Amino acid sequence: MAAALAEIADPDAAVQFRRFFKTGPGEYGAGDVFLGVRVPESRAVAKRFAALPLDQVDALLDSPTHEERFVGLVILNTQFARASGARGFDADARARIVESYLAAVRRGRVNNWDLVDVSAENIVGPWLLDRPRDLLFELARADSLWERRVALLSSFAFIKAGDASTTFALAQRLLDDRRDLIQKALGWMLREVGKRVDRGLLIGFLDEHAAELGRTALSYATEHLTPAERAHYRAATR
Repeated sequence: MAAALAEIADPDAAVQFRRFFKTGPGEYGAGDVFLGVRVPESRAVAKRFAALPLDQVDALLDSPTHEERFVGLVILNTQFARASGARGFDADARARIVESYLAAVRRGRVNNWDLVDVSAENIVGPWLLDRPRDLLFELARADSLWERRVALLSSFAFIKAGDASTTFALAQRLLDDRRDLIQKALGWMLREVGKRVDRGLLIGFLDEHAAELGRTALSYATEHLTPAERAHYRAATR
């Protein structure tokens, strides 16, 4: 699999990706290694290796190379979906995939926004649809920026199922988190509640909490409101 990615690597793109994903000293992606493989190409490689054994996927998730971790996560998505699908529900396979994913998260291997965003809503979210969601609140309390983002993005699966309650509960816990990538995820999930579940629920949340939200989160959350509504809520920020 590594050889398949190396064959299509683009050194010029790798330089761009290192800047885009903030890999400089002190930045959130500090020290990450890029080959320069674009997302569609990475997904094509993941499709070729979709049946890779889980221990080999785990090895990909521990790779120092960003694109290898990305491909590993896309493979986990595919395997989780197949284990959940109409062709046969495999509870044991689902549990093993979730365990593998959460272990990688806690080892700090799902460690950039694209890695979180491509995986959390497709693995943790569906896994918890019919289960207690204490795990997400544990992740939301973690010191790791990426674990907190996993918590928020996992709730996207619930939003798509018409349930905003977990997103709102997580949002209240993370209102004061001013890390930019948490602000963006928080505002994004709130916006999706308004779009996919109930605009009135979003309005009610904003009426109560707009003054506590950071400007970035509020900007994202209100994107699809009217100009007058956006101005109203932005005037409320402290």
